[in-house]
Amino acid sequence: MSREAETTTLLRALIRERFAGRIALVSSFGAESAVLLHLAAGIDPALPVIFLDTGKLFPETLAYRDRLVARFGLRDVRAARPDPAADPAGTLWRDDPDGCCGLRKVAPLEAALAPFDAWISGRKRFHGGERSTLPPVEFGADWRIRINPLAGWSAGEIAACFAANDLPAHPLLARGYRSIGCAPCTRPVRDGEDPRAGRWAGLAKTECGIHRSPAFHHQVPA
Repeated sequence: MSREAETTTLLRALIRERFAGRIALVSSFGAESAVLLHLAAGIDPALPVIFLDTGKLFPETLAYRDRLVARFGLRDVRAARPDPAADPAGTLWRDDPDGCCGLRKVAPLEAALAPFDAWISGRKRFHGGERSTLPPVEFGADWRIRINPLAGWSAGEIAACFAANDLPAHPLLARGYRSIGCAPCTRPVRDGEDPRAGRWAGLAKTECGIHRSPAFHHQVPA
């Protein structure tokens, strides 16, 4: 069985059986997001998809989101947005990147996930760093389950899925961006760097926080 078929079988069991009506997919509509969205939409295009619209995204990402929604016929894309009153000047990212991520990503996602018992993430081990030992399933202290169906996929398998299914590329890939987040905190990746090197460059920070929540410290080994 191919990697794509294997992952589709897993997702079908999760979406249609184990967590039917109680699971969502969280997508950044970033550089590799089309793969997971393609697989999930082939099972149920009405699956809730939570999109963190931070207010600081590249316009290319918003355009790419619209293109993928149309391409896959996604019928329930939910934008999770921050409270604008919490950062009225919009400059928190300069002085407190962790606080900005907490405001613009962590808090909105927690609210958006409230109706669900499980959610699907597109993280992969080959991105390195804290993700290099990513388990396929994580159990949260709040009893919500996070599934990482692409955890074991390689960069080559992601590229092959794009090619085999004629999936459109994020427009910023052509400009050297390999991991795409908020515009102020993302730069193109240089030759030889890992895919996430352009995120919060020059800082010790490597994650926005939504995958570091204390609710997810109980993990199932790969």
